[in-house]
Amino acid sequence: MGALDDKVVAITGASSGIGAATALRLGRAGAAVVLGARRTDRLDALAADIRAAGGRAVGVAVDVTRAEDLHELTAAAVSTFGRLDVLVGSAGIGPISPMSARRRTDWDAMIDVNLRGVLHGIDAALPVFERQGRGHFVTIVSTAGLKIVPTMAVYAATKNAVRTLLEGLRQESTDGTLKTTAISPGYVRTEFGDSVTDPAIRAEIGRTMAQNALDPDAVARAVEFVVDQPWEVEIGELSIRPTTQG
Repeated sequence: MGALDDKVVAITGASSGIGAATALRLGRAGAAVVLGARRTDRLDALAADIRAAGGRAVGVAVDVTRAEDLHELTAAAVSTFGRLDVLVGSAGIGPISPMSARRRTDWDAMIDVNLRGVLHGIDAALPVFERQGRGHFVTIVSTAGLKIVPTMAVYAATKNAVRTLLEGLRQESTDGTLKTTAISPGYVRTEFGDSVTDPAIRAEIGRTMAQNALDPDAVARAVEFVVDQPWEVEIGELSIRPTTQG
């Protein structure tokens, strides 16, 4: 028996990085995982690996900027496994640059994925959670919203908007139906740097990642920890960063 045998967990951004590591860890712990991302070839391979190890997993094509895709993800959880207990929002992008660069297209993309994508997940999962009488939103935020640094203003703004959103939802849901958790990682070895449009910043982040970043499984362990709490225990916020990160 796994610690999470009774959990059905949907994960966005599941094709790589923190999302993929979370899927593997929760799948090993016994949870049924429903994997959502745009890169379905990676999802299929990941789901196959989880099933080969004795776990339960399916993949669904999901672009979090499309509300209907999130509804398909939650519907797949219910139709395949009978319910949905947790939605892990791990999809995110960071095409960061100085504000003076005025990269409006990048600003819009971060708002669409990092903020609107979370709203789409809430819109899709909330009716399911309300029908069941309980459900848990676990969302990957960022320490960039806790310590504001140059070039990350818009990225941090989207992450802090999500932090505010989750706290507001929590306060609206003190009847015991919902739990919300914001997990803020620091530097993690993911594809985050690949989306950075400024070449100098991309190179700097690449060097920092190589020297000072956590393995994505470190964050996945944090997700497992909050998901495994008794229902009456809600961990609202959790930060996890390298011990050498300033």
